[in-house]
Amino acid sequence: MQNWKSSVSGKRSLIADQRGAVAFEMLFVFLFLFLAILLPLADLAVAGFQYIQASAALRGFGQLIQYSPPGDVTNASAWASAALAKADPRYPIPSITLICGDSNAVCSSSNSDPSQPKYYVYSTTITFAPMVLRSAICTSTNTNPCSFTLTYSERFQ
Repeated sequence: MQNWKSSVSGKRSLIADQRGAVAFEMLFVFLFLFLAILLPLADLAVAGFQYIQASAALRGFGQLIQYSPPGDVTNASAWASAALAKADPRYPIPSITLICGDSNAVCSSSNSDPSQPKYYVYSTTITFAPMVLRSAICTSTNTNPCSFTLTYSERFQ
């Protein structure tokens, strides 16, 4: 009789001892946290950093060309090519448009009056490469839905 009781109490102690269950469950908890929270958060962080870097590059380029405005706003192609060579190569700027007046018209001999305000307008393109949030981040109407065009404008005169 004594042997039977000791063998039953041994089985009960094994059932009550579940030290390995937490280690096994932790694998699923870690997998859930990693796939559902950390990877999407990393996608947002990378996209945010790229956006901030691109807008800072545009703003920095605007500050650079602010100190060397074109001599003739109606014929600024030589000035524009020299200025574009100074742009950040990570965020290239394909062209600069000079706007004269408040009507958003490109500068010409008819609207380049010195009393009219003048603006630089230029843009760059950034492309995101999300790992998980592709459908949420890639919403652009460009040919590549993960590619976005950032435009910057600054008054210079």
